[in-house]
Formats: sequence, C-alpha cells, structure tokens
Amino acid sequence: MSSNPKKLKIAVFPVAGMGTRFLPATKASPKEMLPIVDKPLIQYAAEEAVNAGIETLIFITGRNKFSIPNHFDKAYEIETELERRNKAKELELVKNILPKNVKCIYIRQNQALGLGHAVLCSKPAVGDNPFAVILADDMILSSENGCLKQMVNRFEELNSSIIAVEKVKKELLNKYGIIEGVKDNNDWTLTNIIEKPDINSAPSEMGVVGRYILKPSIFNILESTSKGTGDEIQLTDAIADQIKQEKVYAYEFEGKRFDCGSKIGFLKATIEYALHHDEISGELKEYLKNISLD
Repeated sequence: MSSNPKKLKIAVFPVAGMGTRFLPATKASPKEMLPIVDKPLIQYAAEEAVNAGIETLIFITGRNKFSIPNHFDKAYEIETELERRNKAKELELVKNILPKNVKCIYIRQNQALGLGHAVLCSKPAVGDNPFAVILADDMILSSENGCLKQMVNRFEELNSSIIAVEKVKKELLNKYGIIEGVKDNNDWTLTNIIEKPDINSAPSEMGVVGRYILKPSIFNILESTSKGTGDEIQLTDAIADQIKQEKVYAYEFEGKRFDCGSKIGFLKATIEYALHHDEISGELKEYLKNISLD
C-alpha cells in the first residue's frame, strides 16, 4: 500500500434512473428531488459527500432531470425576493445549499445501460483519481460521522477500493450484490462479489449498499464488462473483476440505512429524520404517541 495515496475529492452521483416505483410522482420530477422532511434526497447525499471532504460533485443525469442542477444553482429571483421580505433564515437556507469551494459537473447518460455504465460516463471528469459513488436512494442516518466519512477514513489507511455492506435478510439476498471474503473487525478482504445471487447459493449474508470508493482502475474494467443481470452493465461485475487484479475491501458502516427507492423505506426515512429534526421532532413524537392504528 502506498504511504501517500491521492486524497479523495470527487464523488459521482448516478441520478439518471426513471423512478418507476414512485409513479406518478416521478412522471415530471426526478425521484432524487423527493423531499425527506424539508430537503430532497439528492441534497442529503451531497451533504454527506461534502462532510467527507469531497469538493467535486459529478451528477450523471438523464431526461427530465433539469431540477437537479437548478436546485444546486444560484436562484437570483428567490434570493432577491427573500431579501426584500427580510426572510433571513430562508435566504440562508437557499444560498448555502453547498459550500462555495464545492463545484458541480453534470454529464448526460444517453442510454439506460445500468449503474456500471453510469459510473463509466464519469471517466472524463474523474480522470486518474480515486472517487466515491453515492446512490441517493440509500439514506444512512449515522450518530456521528456519515457513512462516506467513515469509508474515507478507511480508504486513507488502505488505499484500495472499498464498498459499503450490511447484513441482509435471507429472503432478500437475491436483490443485492452479495460479497464473499474474510472478515477482520468491520473490514472484509474480498474474494468475490455476486450480483443478485440465488438465495440458496449466496456466499454470505452481507449485501452491498449504495456507497463505494473506487480506484480509477475500475474504468478500464468497465469498458470491457459485458451486460449482466437485467441486460445492464453491472458495477458489481466490474468490481468482481477488480478483485482478481488488486485488493478490494468491504466495510460494515455505523448507521441505519433506509431504502428510499421503495415506498416503505421512503416513509420510514421521513419519520426517522423528522424525529431528529429540531423544529418538528417534539410535536411529531406527541402525535405518534396518540395516533390510532385501527
């Protein structure tokens, strides 16, 4: 392992998906802009990246995703109106969605060829640098350091690709990328990873969650990766090949994950994040105590 690895300063956000599980809400608005309490999913993901030291955010977008760049862009009309009305608190929220040192890059994924293809689209902007991949669907509520920050700390020690994992219920193993490897504390040294295996042949109960830190060697592998499950270029398949060439680790993070790509996961996240929200948590707790479940 190199004693002076490149610092992780880039994160890729694949946001080109159609969000079919939330139709009709996502017919004209991206699923990544669905709000959890008072912020859209994509803003939580961007904040997690910034808190981990990321300075360049690369969004792999598709059709009908214009509201994502609009959200992170400056909104002169809104800011002027809020200033005129002396709405200082609201003005601060709108102006400081991202720190001034953070830049955004938007790249269009012109074909729906899967997560692996979306990551490959970022190659011209990432170059020969390590980078994170964050799936906004996966929200992770952590007590201290966010999931990506925890992974960055491990990356600085290991200087190898790292993927986030958590234990998955047996009946759901065929819906995840499942790892195989040797565990040491919260780290796994990987020997294989399989996309959506048969429940009875899965190599472990540890499933991949939407946080990755990848060495740039993944790009050459992705360029020669054939279509896999779902007739898409699977990032999991490329990582399986990367494991054969260099060390790749999995990391069991601290935090509670919500699958906001599903309706029930989205609702659970909304409730739990609201219970941690300074403005409304007290009133919500009282409401939940007295709600009738009949």
